Amino acid sequence: MYTRRDFLKSTTALVALSAASGLTFADARIRFPHHRGLRPRPPFDAASVRKFIHPLTNPLDPAFPGVRRPATGASAKLTIRETVGSLGLNRPNGVPIATRFWGYALGQSNLETIPGPTFEVDRGRPITVTFVNGLDGVPQRMPVDTTLMWANPGGLGGLAPVPLVTHLHGSRSATNSDGLPEAWSTPNDIYKGRLFAKPYHFQNDQEAAHLWYHDHVQGVTRLNVYMGLMGFYFIRDLNEDSLRAANILPSYPYEIPIAISDKVFDENGQLFYPSVDEENADAPNPTHLPEFFGDVVLVNGGAWPRQAVEQRKYRFRILNASDSRFYALKVQRENTGTTPSTPVGAPLPIMVVGTELGLLNQPALARWKSPPLADGSSPGVSQDRTLLIGPGERYDIIIDFSSVPAGTRMLLWNDAGAPYNGQPPDGEDYVAPTPGLSDRLVAFDVIPRKPAIPNASVTLATKLRRTAQTAPLPTPNPSNGITKRKILLYEGSDRFGRLQTMLGTLEDGTLNFSDPPTERPGVGTTELWEFHNTTADAHPIHMHLVDFRIVNREDFTVVTEDKTNSDGSTGANVVGNPVLSGNKVKPDEWEAGKKDTVVSYPGQITRVMATFTRTGEFIYHCHILSHEDHEMMRRYEVIDLGS
Repeated sequence: MYTRRDFLKSTTALVALSAASGLTFADARIRFPHHRGLRPRPPFDAASVRKFIHPLTNPLDPAFPGVRRPATGASAKLTIRETVGSLGLNRPNGVPIATRFWGYALGQSNLETIPGPTFEVDRGRPITVTFVNGLDGVPQRMPVDTTLMWANPGGLGGLAPVPLVTHLHGSRSATNSDGLPEAWSTPNDIYKGRLFAKPYHFQNDQEAAHLWYHDHVQGVTRLNVYMGLMGFYFIRDLNEDSLRAANILPSYPYEIPIAISDKVFDENGQLFYPSVDEENADAPNPTHLPEFFGDVVLVNGGAWPRQAVEQRKYRFRILNASDSRFYALKVQRENTGTTPSTPVGAPLPIMVVGTELGLLNQPALARWKSPPLADGSSPGVSQDRTLLIGPGERYDIIIDFSSVPAGTRMLLWNDAGAPYNGQPPDGEDYVAPTPGLSDRLVAFDVIPRKPAIPNASVTLATKLRRTAQTAPLPTPNPSNGITKRKILLYEGSDRFGRLQTMLGTLEDGTLNFSDPPTERPGVGTTELWEFHNTTADAHPIHMHLVDFRIVNREDFTVVTEDKTNSDGSTGANVVGNPVLSGNKVKPDEWEAGKKDTVVSYPGQITRVMATFTRTGEFIYHCHILSHEDHEMMRRYEVIDLGS
């Protein structure tokens, strides 16, 4: 059996053996160092922030701005504006710090929030939503790299007004309501992208699901989302309503959405985004960097919040809204006898009840695992009570605090490496979270349960899909005649010598976003998409429009040769056919539901099965925002085969 490290070693060897013939392989870890996140000078002293003093915001709180269970045909307007408020930072003396950010305000309100107003809508009840770019006179606060293929309103370069477009991630929206990267507009709609449309019509013709909305402008998605532009969007249905009404699944206030995003702040507590590459003299200034990792992790817009939890089951709707950071989450008691504090004791089980776009057939326990490495550098790990979540992914989980003594403080910890490659951090290329900072997210302070309110009854044996509209999901089983799309994931270099992440096909090699679509599925058809990851890192791949099921993953090897892409960057063509290991591994039970984002591991083919429900232009891309802004995004077109 091939392991991921075997794959990288074997393909690196191919480079040495075939140099004379021009064969190369995208071993990006050797050729391009990954930037772990440059810091401002002087930096903000995040270690001095008093942690776990601010309460966690619950976006399902009726007092939080939102559109909740509207009637069919209802409409809403969200205006994006700049504001100043607390993101949970404070000086060593406890004085709060005011930070400038962007947020969505609902209707006539002047209250902009991170996350934005919460949508709770009913299945089958369409609504109309208008997103307004209210940044009139406001410049882009983060550094814009104008050498990327970006919106560039009016051809004005870095002086352009801020372009915005909101994508409803996970929806089955039509092209003109999807919020595609070329559907942007500037304040007062003076400049507009090729696909601009207003308003958006959301049909909500999906089962109960956890969607989210965020900015998606071509070339500056990472910057606009970083400024705060994201929010929750929940679809409810009769099946889920019945589970909550019967207290099988917890409901508010015991249902809490959690949006996770990491940031860097300057000495004044203002958002900072790195844009200088001191190791590359040819890089422009400002420049795009391959990844971003912050030392302050915001949860629902606040740094290191706390939440009182009763001795009962809680339902957490977890969203990874970070640029590049994966999280390996566990709930474990805090040992305050060390500096900084450390986790101690057994983690609580994490019961997964749903993925992005629906409930599982029945709950499954989260288990983060990695295979052993052939060179002996890692024996592999298996953490049965840890949830892995990549950028753009969502998980619907249950944590049971019933057996935890009142007065105990539990923390939501993180121990995923940055960048993330599927293995434990090695301290060199893949760095562990910073102790005292990015290794902890939320404090849960356990209090006695209110006896008048019964505990939720969900267990591992609970059947979650129990109505005709929400029937049990069959195991995905591609037919022999199914159309297969073989997608290539690659890391090459752009004309400035910077790492450039790319997508393409095994037949055509790497391609740019501006190249014509190579995937044109027929409406109503089901296809098998196979993502071949030839890079050294894991990539969360998101497909617009569809929900899909993971079929399996399989190790492979491949040989490539250099290719000059249409934008002048260096990519790759595939030489011959991939060599498959035959060790097909089915998805873990906790990721076996309906998804729109999947983690594609290095050296593996990740296969997903999707049905295309409407015609139009859509995209698929890596949801590491720094990657999609630098060419790891492709258009595809769903066509009517009968026309």
